[in-house]
Amino acid sequence: MPRNAQACACPQLISLHASIVKEFVQGEVDQGILIPLKTASELGDNFTTDNFLITRAPVKAANLAISKLRELLHDDVVKGYPHLRRCAKPCDLPAHLKCKYMNDTPEGRHIHTGKSTWIYIICGPESELDRGALEAKLRELEEFEVGVFIASIVVPLVAPNSQMQAAMWSQHFWPTVYRKNNPIGPHPAMLARSTEEIDGDTSVWMMMAQQVAIESHDAGYGEPVGACIIKRDDEGHPVVVALAADARWIGHDRGAGETGNVMAHAVMRLVSMVAQKLKRVENKENGTVPEAPEELLFDAFQDAPILEAEQKIFQLDHPCPNGYLSHGLELYVTHEPCVMCCMAILHSRMGKVVFRYRQPLTGGLCAEHRGDGHPALAGADGGQGLGLFWRRELNWSLIAWEWESPITFKMLDVDAAIHI
Repeated sequence: MPRNAQACACPQLISLHASIVKEFVQGEVDQGILIPLKTASELGDNFTTDNFLITRAPVKAANLAISKLRELLHDDVVKGYPHLRRCAKPCDLPAHLKCKYMNDTPEGRHIHTGKSTWIYIICGPESELDRGALEAKLRELEEFEVGVFIASIVVPLVAPNSQMQAAMWSQHFWPTVYRKNNPIGPHPAMLARSTEEIDGDTSVWMMMAQQVAIESHDAGYGEPVGACIIKRDDEGHPVVVALAADARWIGHDRGAGETGNVMAHAVMRLVSMVAQKLKRVENKENGTVPEAPEELLFDAFQDAPILEAEQKIFQLDHPCPNGYLSHGLELYVTHEPCVMCCMAILHSRMGKVVFRYRQPLTGGLCAEHRGDGHPALAGADGGQGLGLFWRRELNWSLIAWEWESPITFKMLDVDAAIHI
């Protein structure tokens, strides 16, 4: 159940947490490099165009003409393309349009010669406008009694994501504005701020995740995959919320073609542990005594701690139990999560995700083309990755990074075809 209030970790919990973290992290810790993931739209063929109608009017009648246009086309339609300038001086048109309109008619040569008193106005998508109705509406103004100019031009439908791209589109299509945002990915300012916020201690959480990954693998519980979830309070103090390793082989025999227990992936176990801690707080507040767990021959979820390190974190109280499941939490995982785990991350409303190793065959976060430079896909077209961390079709998005640290973190031997 969603909760609205935001609480901060108490000093006692922060102190206890710090002492436990010291047990995991020994010696020097490499900082590494955080590399923000590109969205599917940023990497895909996202450049689309459409035909828009334009007109021109004396500068003194521009506002009246725009008012007439609003009577034909709802203003929200035009406002849906804020990257396109509503008006443009003749001298600001792209060279091909300037040349065309200047040589079409004597009026055009007059308008494009010397200091012009005319201005071009973008009307809207040609598919949503009737030329006859548009011309009739403009003729209602005395400045258009002689003749109405209407032309069709091609414009980019998606806003530019850099000043350079805006300049290029202004030269080729129509005067275009870069509004210092990214319409197809995280806002640059938000991305920079988030990167700075987590950069200083990412290696600590990755080291903890790798430690449980190795322990679980050595014990035969699962693949060498580990994950860690933390929460930062209002002052930026991080507290570990959950720590989990992969446990897919508990109760399953390894063999050719076997995948183990898919519900026991590290990320799935981790999200369930967070939910259990929230439930524990809720029971304490309500004075409810939880029922003893039913003994099962096989636990499909494997969401109880199986390692001492997992238990130490699991027994600590949740530092901020007043939010929606994983809202505002940060996930650090040794390998790129599979599609199933990615959707669990999204549905639990995770805030940030950082992983160390890509899984180009099975990972769901990266949007890059699958197979580039990977021996498992040599000579094959694996298609574009899903980039599930940021997609318009989904009702949640987050920021994700790939983390590189070649010194401290040695490559863990995980099959490229395994779902993490």
